Amino acid sequence: MKTSLENKAIDLFSYLFMAIFSIFCIVPFILLISSSLSDEKAVQATGFVLFPKEFSLFAYKVIFQDNAIFNAYKTTIIFTVLGTVLCLILTSAMAYALSVKTFTHRNKIAFFVYFTMLFNGGLIPSYLLIAKYLGLRDNILVYILPVLINPFNMFLLRNFFKQIPDSLAESAKIDGANDIYILYKIILPLAKPALATIGLFYGLGFWNEWFTATLYIDNKDLYSLQYLIMKVLREVDFMNQMNEMQGVMANYVVPTNTARMATAVVTVGPIIFVYPFIQKYFVKGLVVGAVKG
Repeated sequence: MKTSLENKAIDLFSYLFMAIFSIFCIVPFILLISSSLSDEKAVQATGFVLFPKEFSLFAYKVIFQDNAIFNAYKTTIIFTVLGTVLCLILTSAMAYALSVKTFTHRNKIAFFVYFTMLFNGGLIPSYLLIAKYLGLRDNILVYILPVLINPFNMFLLRNFFKQIPDSLAESAKIDGANDIYILYKIILPLAKPALATIGLFYGLGFWNEWFTATLYIDNKDLYSLQYLIMKVLREVDFMNQMNEMQGVMANYVVPTNTARMATAVVTVGPIIFVYPFIQKYFVKGLVVGAVKG
């Protein structure tokens, strides 16, 4: 079948639109990297440009000035990987239980889970529970245990499980399989798009964690990466303000703008390489899991 002129025009418009959209996405990232590699004085004089005006790694030297950044990387990677795996296991187990029609109290339990999406105990009760009664202060598990099951992700996965034909589980039960076998051998292999999507949600949530460290972490070796970066930026801003107030070290420019860009590169860099590997599952998981209510 020959492609009509109208279809060719639509294809051309689509390609042009996607090309322009891609440029709008890529250019800010190039500006980010370029500015992080520029000298602070050049950035203040010419603004952000696509190529470094005066090449400088001073902003990165400020960030990597000691081993704190490497400890933060190690801590963040540990609780991101461990937390994502545990969250996927528990979330999938609960979502499967609430998707089984023969489970008598599934609607009541689902309501209790949904209730926590609307209301919670508040900051002070949560702090007392986690710090005093669970004893998780200055413990890496404080990043993981309080957020093991996210209600939104659980409902998203339950809706995906509901679309899997019941006949698969029924046939397995006739052959003598129990629910655990059915979940891990039959249901989860069919739910890879949803698991990839939810895994990405959990992974990004753990990777961007900073608030927990402000409340429960005093040990510098257990700082999360985002919290440490925020702390470094505050110190840079403080140095800049002190420099301006005292009027000393006139020739010394604190790398305020370039440090911000460098921190963005440092924090975004590792996690951005994960996305291409799960991209094909990500969109499909979002669309399919959101169809059924």
